[in-house]
Amino acid sequence: MDKKALLNELKIDRGDNQVDSARPIKWLLAIAILGGLGFVGWYVDFPLQPAAALEVRTILAQTPTRTSSENSVLDATGYVIARRMATVSSKVTGKVMDVLIEEGMVVEEGQILARLDDSINRAQLALAESQVASANAAIAELEVQIRQAELNLTRSRDLAVRNLVSQADLDSDRLSVEALVARLNKFRRDIEVAERTTAIQQQFLEDMLIRAPFAGVVIAKAAQPGEMISPVAAGGGFTATGICTIVDMESLEVEVDVNEAYINRVYSSQPATITLNAYPDDPYAAEVIAIIPAANRNQATVRVRIGFLERDERVLPEMGVKVSFMEAGVANEPAIEVPVGVLIPESAIASEDGSLFVWVVQGQQVSRRAVEVSDKIGSRVLIVAGLRNGERVVSNLNEELLLSLADGLPVNILN
Repeated sequence: MDKKALLNELKIDRGDNQVDSARPIKWLLAIAILGGLGFVGWYVDFPLQPAAALEVRTILAQTPTRTSSENSVLDATGYVIARRMATVSSKVTGKVMDVLIEEGMVVEEGQILARLDDSINRAQLALAESQVASANAAIAELEVQIRQAELNLTRSRDLAVRNLVSQADLDSDRLSVEALVARLNKFRRDIEVAERTTAIQQQFLEDMLIRAPFAGVVIAKAAQPGEMISPVAAGGGFTATGICTIVDMESLEVEVDVNEAYINRVYSSQPATITLNAYPDDPYAAEVIAIIPAANRNQATVRVRIGFLERDERVLPEMGVKVSFMEAGVANEPAIEVPVGVLIPESAIASEDGSLFVWVVQGQQVSRRAVEVSDKIGSRVLIVAGLRNGERVVSNLNEELLLSLADGLPVNILN
């Protein structure tokens, strides 16, 4: 072959390669443009999206208490107890079909808490009602027989007057009537027995519905559908002895053990203050209900019952408390003047340009509100204007949290 032709075959044609190499660059430019447009769209739309709820901690604004521990003659520790607390169970052993309560639920007196299997009780009630119906039908038949016997007796008497019937026949007809009347009275007694049996079966059926003995709050749920329940322990570990535990929150009080060497400082109706260990800055006004007339020889203490004069939802059973007994005669002295306003922690107050304000939580949103401060009591501040008792404010304010808060901002309360 010609050498020139061979060299031409080895020559590289760059025309097609330039076109192919330009295509990736064009695709990269298109992708970059689309990505930029998407970022701009996202940046523009992002501020319009609803803001996530800010997590905050809050505290209730409360009026100052009426007493002060400065006059305390004795301090003691104890626990909040409920005078009315019951573990609700059934009267008989049975299988749980439905449980209608959960922990924390408020129940009313007589409210149905659970249902047991009542299939056998319904069958027994139906049988008792059938016996009543059968006895009534027998009485109706017997009344017809009595009317027939009375007619026979009447005819026999008429015939006996004319000496057409012997005295023996007359006596037989009279005794037949008396026998039927006696049977009628027996059947009526049988109906009474059947009706009372029916009433008992109705009560057995009613006992399959477990009801609340009093109004309160459910603090423990002990049974589930399908379990066996019994008023006494039975069946090893497979039988529960209760449905739930109910506490009457209106019966909460405090019990403390006072050293018998200092019991002379305590008397009935003595004023006192109760401070929960969980809320040491919020004491409650109280008074002594009773001193139990018996001492514990092992601990050398006497038990004292103290009742709340004021209480809120923060007081829970089994909470630890500190009780301060006031000095003798405080109950007869003029009442201590209660400062006007509400108390909140100092950490819940912020300032800007010399003015003080708080963030008030209403529903699930916060709003800024100006307040006036009068005095500092312990670790709390007395607010005399701008805040009412029972309102909830954001606590533990810091610089980062203050920058995040705004009027109408949705919040999620942590406590």
